[in-house]
Amino acid sequence: MRGKCPASSPKPGIPNMSVKAYGAYAGDKPLESMDITRRAPGPHDVQIDIAYCGICHSDLHQVRAEWAGTQFPCVPGHEIVGRVAAVGAQVTAFQAGHLVGVGCIVDSCKHCEDCASGLENYCDGMVGTYNFPTPDAPGWTLGGYSQQIVVHERYVLRVRHSEAQLAAVAPLLCAGITTYSPLRHWNAGPGKKVGVVGIGGLGHMGIKLAHAIGAYVVAFTTSESKREAARALGADEVVVSRNADDMAAHTRSFDLIINTVAAPHDLDAFIVLLKRDGAMVLVGAPAAPHPSPGVFNLITRRRTLAGSMIGGITETQEMLDFCAEHGIVADIELIRADEINAAYDRMLKGDVQYRFVIDNATLAA
Repeated sequence: MRGKCPASSPKPGIPNMSVKAYGAYAGDKPLESMDITRRAPGPHDVQIDIAYCGICHSDLHQVRAEWAGTQFPCVPGHEIVGRVAAVGAQVTAFQAGHLVGVGCIVDSCKHCEDCASGLENYCDGMVGTYNFPTPDAPGWTLGGYSQQIVVHERYVLRVRHSEAQLAAVAPLLCAGITTYSPLRHWNAGPGKKVGVVGIGGLGHMGIKLAHAIGAYVVAFTTSESKREAARALGADEVVVSRNADDMAAHTRSFDLIINTVAAPHDLDAFIVLLKRDGAMVLVGAPAAPHPSPGVFNLITRRRTLAGSMIGGITETQEMLDFCAEHGIVADIELIRADEINAAYDRMLKGDVQYRFVIDNATLAA
């Protein structure tokens, strides 16, 4: 958990709200229906009726206490889309009825160098959408597996896709920005060769976005069965990484590799595929460390091994607008709230194409 950062206070005399949610009371317990409290909107707050929430692999890590610091009860969810229900008196950019999204950030210090640069995701006082300290009950943030959320206007995003696409927009708030940000930062585009390792929730968005940006896209998978699916997503080539000859054919040819795999694996197998000055960016977050890569594969070609974490609010809005303009959404499977536990089990087996999204209307059932 990160440092505490002040949040908006509700207006005196306005009661907090009780809403239905789905969460867990312990890391070894299944998720279940529960009642949680949301603060009443303050002057700069936006109250959102959540329509859909995507399921991210990090939800599973956190709610099962595979990552340190989980507070219980834990209500996951940071791929949130819905409609504005009410706004505070000083909110000008949003009004009731607007389609909006909330990603992984619900607060930050608002005054550090990172915040001033629009990189709230790197603020030491960043408050994540769930499991981060907050003055609100119960003392840590509760996420999007819930009927409503109240968020400071700075961290609310406009959704310009059609309402019919709304469920498939939800994963853009994490999977979309997590892959878009490094593509932009490392200048992917026409004339650049970009690899995407892993064809899951993150990887399928990486392929779609790299293709839309104009790069030559190579998808890496351990499964031959995913070859045609990766091509359908926009990959120009697909390499089965278990095949040494196919991997060797791409030695020293990539400008950028986005590695989305959330399990420890051999990084050197991909580092050697980078050109001089090429970069591999890790965006998957394993519960255990990767084996340490060999130094000589980096220093002999001035290669970079880097990381990237989601994106700032301005860049996330840019990503959403880019996706709306290019007709990009996630490939999803819509589920009911009472199917979340089964979805977690299926996600661990890779049995989803490519993101589960909760229909939050079923929370009241």
